[in-house]
Amino acid sequence: MDAFICITCGTQYAPTSAPPAACLICDEERQFVPPSGQAWTTLKRLERSHMPTFRDEAGLTGIGIAPAFGINQRALLVPSGDGNVLWDCVSLVSDVMVELIKGVGGLKAIAISHPHYYTTMVEWSRAFGGIPVYLHAADQDSIMRPDPCLALWSGETKEIAPGMTLLRTGGHYDGGTIMHWAAGCEGRGALLSGDLLQVVADRKHLGFMRSYPNFIPLGAAAVRTIAKRVQPFDYDAIYGAFWNAVIPKDAKRAMQVSVARHIEWLGRDIV
Repeated sequence: MDAFICITCGTQYAPTSAPPAACLICDEERQFVPPSGQAWTTLKRLERSHMPTFRDEAGLTGIGIAPAFGINQRALLVPSGDGNVLWDCVSLVSDVMVELIKGVGGLKAIAISHPHYYTTMVEWSRAFGGIPVYLHAADQDSIMRPDPCLALWSGETKEIAPGMTLLRTGGHYDGGTIMHWAAGCEGRGALLSGDLLQVVADRKHLGFMRSYPNFIPLGAAAVRTIAKRVQPFDYDAIYGAFWNAVIPKDAKRAMQVSVARHIEWLGRDIV
């Protein structure tokens, strides 16, 4: 049996003799099934059709896939002192990738912002000896491949390593999570946000959406809640979900300005 991977979102499902009838991640309002219909691949096929990419992302090592696959996010290696934490995940994991990561300290844990980036998280964990994968329990219904490595947490914050704190923002997903990295940005702090706080094209502002591909914005109450939960943390940089999506300085101000702008436009009465 194969553990099939959705080509549109990159999510891997539990092994079955035939592909699932539908991808439950794509078949709801935050994602989409393309006009060509549901399609599947496997990790073995993905290794033949795609290759890993490693790049510097404002001082962190970014990990992606070429050519573009699924939602096309990239993951980040975050140093913790006694091994790296993998922030978010990509669908491809291969022997070459594992050896390269082991060469720079290996992995001690994986933390993922929300279900769109769960991808092959179980394969990643097993490749590094069954390390924990931290997911917020509010999103457990979106886990398509259960496994003992999945470490569900609840509440609003969880420290997973010294100076690395997971913070539930909600919004895009109920359990939507960002990570505060206290040592980031030369000790001024950084947020790793996935697309819960979406770094937009100008790299000076953030977007807040329930669905990015379907253009469904978050309401004012949800955005205010996100801002309230993030406010106590010190940070000067924000790392978004995609290549080059980094606000390298003054990110706390960018957050404040972006929240105010979003709420203002929601409230405008324009004819």
